[in-house]
Amino acid sequence: MITPSLFRALRPGPVEVDGRTWSLTVHELGVLRVPSGRLEASDPFVTLGEGPVVDVPPGDYPAFVTVADVSDAQDGSHLREAYLSLRLAEGEVAKVEAATSDGEELDEDEFWLVPVDAGTVAFADAEAVRTKMPPGDWYEDLFENDSDDSWFALMDSPDHLREGCANIVLPLATEGENLVLAHSGWGDGAYPVVRTVDADGRTLGIHIDLLVVGPESDD
Repeated sequence: MITPSLFRALRPGPVEVDGRTWSLTVHELGVLRVPSGRLEASDPFVTLGEGPVVDVPPGDYPAFVTVADVSDAQDGSHLREAYLSLRLAEGEVAKVEAATSDGEELDEDEFWLVPVDAGTVAFADAEAVRTKMPPGDWYEDLFENDSDDSWFALMDSPDHLREGCANIVLPLATEGENLVLAHSGWGDGAYPVVRTVDADGRTLGIHIDLLVVGPESDD
């Protein structure tokens, strides 16, 4: 079980991990459009269109990355993304639980996972991915094509948002349908999709927990 006190998405400040004190910072990644209410989490370079889909109220939501400074000197020389988050509402977190589609129930401590093989995680509207991505070879046409607006170039550019993150309008978008992505903390693996809720059961946020910060049971 993930307790609210140990879950640090969108909560800047010091955090103790394995006897070391790291600092967390939160960075805005713009707005993600989710008009269908079907939010997909994926490794955008490997499983886009195939990731787990969570139901949320249709809308436009601010996206954030929570970054941990894991350097010994705490001087910003070694940064790792700890959470990719969408904020659905303001409020005080009372519970952290598995994020699922409506009507789906999981056993306690069971989560939907995002498999990562390209060191990156993303959120996008599932229907937008289905209808606003072109046919063809996405890798050569979009991801890495030697242009300044290729997905890799935007992710690696400190001038776009911040190095390691990007907010990208899908190629066939007609109403700004987009995708937000970030490096996945320590790299490849499988990462849980969770939701934070308040005392009334209202969903406050959807997060990909990159298992940089948290109890040893995160392993």
